[in-house]
Amino acid sequence: MQEVTFGEQTFDGFLRGRLKLATGIELFLDPLIIVCSVFVVAVYLGEPIGAHHISLALIALLATFPGSLRLHDSRWRVAWRAATEWLLVAALLLLFGYATGYVNYFSPTFLSTWAVTALVGILGAHEVTRIVLPRVLQRTQRCSAVVVGGNDIGTTLARQFLVNQYLGVQLVGFFDDRESERLSPMAEVRLLGSLSDLAGYVKANRIDQIYIALPMASQPRILSLLDDMRDTTASIFFVPDIFVTDLIQGRMDSINGMPVVAVCESPFTGVRGLIKRASDIVLSSLILLFISPVLAAVAYGVRRSSPGPIIFSQRRYGLDGREIMVYKFRSMSVTEDGDKSYTQVTRDDPRVTPFGAFIRKTSLDELPQFINVLQGRMSIVGPRPHAISVNEQYRKQIPGYMVRHKVKPGITGWAQVNGYRGGDDLEHMKMRIKFDLEYLRNWSLRLDLRIILRTVLLVARDSSAF
Repeated sequence: MQEVTFGEQTFDGFLRGRLKLATGIELFLDPLIIVCSVFVVAVYLGEPIGAHHISLALIALLATFPGSLRLHDSRWRVAWRAATEWLLVAALLLLFGYATGYVNYFSPTFLSTWAVTALVGILGAHEVTRIVLPRVLQRTQRCSAVVVGGNDIGTTLARQFLVNQYLGVQLVGFFDDRESERLSPMAEVRLLGSLSDLAGYVKANRIDQIYIALPMASQPRILSLLDDMRDTTASIFFVPDIFVTDLIQGRMDSINGMPVVAVCESPFTGVRGLIKRASDIVLSSLILLFISPVLAAVAYGVRRSSPGPIIFSQRRYGLDGREIMVYKFRSMSVTEDGDKSYTQVTRDDPRVTPFGAFIRKTSLDELPQFINVLQGRMSIVGPRPHAISVNEQYRKQIPGYMVRHKVKPGITGWAQVNGYRGGDDLEHMKMRIKFDLEYLRNWSLRLDLRIILRTVLLVARDSSAF
């Protein structure tokens, strides 16, 4: 049986979207706790609530929406993610406050108390939600459901209903024309009958929801089923078998009222694209301001270490596979463009200068790419750009390789913080592409901030860099 996997933006998002109460809590709980804690702390400390408190609450709301609660994840994973993400957001707000002088409106006691209170409130609210919400759903939104189609997509859907109590769905069983021996194995759910038995069973047992998981090639059977269901009051949902593929930002959309399904799309369209670009401009500007002395020192070191240019420009593939020029501090005695061939740097590579080895080890050679970010050629976070010859080699060997170019390349990325920083062998490259595509499926501003933080922590202790 084919293994079926889903990202947060595809099948899992389809399921969670079915339950409005749980979905709303996941989206709004954390931001509301953080906003309320601003005013709670102000009252507790005896401070009159002013415009600066309201402004802080609004900024915090924008920085933390949507919330980090994922009810289908384990409580420890959710707690760890909530704590690290809130501390990251608080650190960035503090940095923004110092850069703009806004922090002077608040006392150190207020800021520290607010950070702790918000964190305790988030973790406490998560735990209360896990205890209370299933009981609320049991009384208000519990509904019975059947799945039509005992194939891979149908059994995956059934497992989601069984393991996720927050969906509020009681799965009764399957309907399929095949014998039970030919269906995807799933002992927990029984076969209730053939497709011709469906309408009668639904009416006799007051089934609330029907999920049709038949392949799209079975259109005549699906139309026949829909015609049979006209005499029932059950809600009917069609789960297309495109979900068995690795969708990139898969979602439903419409063109002048005509429904379409996004199978492979960039996550940075519309408002998301504006958020991504704005965050790149703000963060790269602040970073360049703070590291300007470091840039000058590294440039001086490169100039004194060996003859040649300080900045090394190399052609890479950027957004939509278009060529861009990427800047780095020169770390080698040669300047390979990489358009026809590219020799991967190895440990103790004679082409690397002594000072170049230092800046490569510490990733200081990558700092000029923040200028690429301001130019709009790159993003701070995204798939790392490869030499053109490397792209041409692996696009023929790795399915989905070029999909990574649906976004701007990044200075750091999800693959790099998961241990795939270097190495151009096929297996290593496959894993790098796997993480790049996972980033495209699950992008959020919070994920970008998490990757930036992990990059800072990893650079200092990365023993694999050379």
